[in-house]
Amino acid sequence: MSNQAYNLPFAKIGKDVMIWPLAKIIAPEVISIGDSVIIDDFVFFMGGQKACIGSFVHIASFTSITGGGEFLMEDFAGLSGGVRVYTGNEDYMGSCLTNPAVPAPYRAPIRSFVHIRKHAIVGANSVILPGVVIGEGAVVGANSLVTKDCAPWTIYVGSPAKALRSRPSDRVLELEAALRRELFDAYGYYIPRDKRG
Repeated sequence: MSNQAYNLPFAKIGKDVMIWPLAKIIAPEVISIGDSVIIDDFVFFMGGQKACIGSFVHIASFTSITGGGEFLMEDFAGLSGGVRVYTGNEDYMGSCLTNPAVPAPYRAPIRSFVHIRKHAIVGANSVILPGVVIGEGAVVGANSLVTKDCAPWTIYVGSPAKALRSRPSDRVLELEAALRRELFDAYGYYIPRDKRG
């Protein structure tokens, strides 16, 4: 199923994109999606200022991406079931009223970003707060709370998430290179499933 099945006006959408029918996508016009992407049923995705999903990405059921800020998820990254990503938040310091039912100028939400780099994995039921970069190849264990940037090729666990140990990158990058040789043409364009011989 692709964007045509929903007739949603995505900013850009690639080939072999599967968006399950019970996914809820708000503001698709600011969302760009790469090739070979799966967005499961019961995902709630609110496009904020800008949202870009790379290729070979999976967003699992019961995950939500909200907050009105910028969201970037690079190639080969994954969000497991029940992940909560917040790209923005309320101003809780007492200078204004809070919650979306309050109109401006009485409410002053803070719009930020979340960037999830290539090969990063976020475990089930984890929460990512605004202003965070999850580095290339980083892993966030299930039920973790990410409040700060995660270093590349490092495994994080806990609430708040803390570095546990490094994650080897050689084999992952080797497999990515092999996949790109097999599934991309000489000009670097993805070859859709129905065109492979």
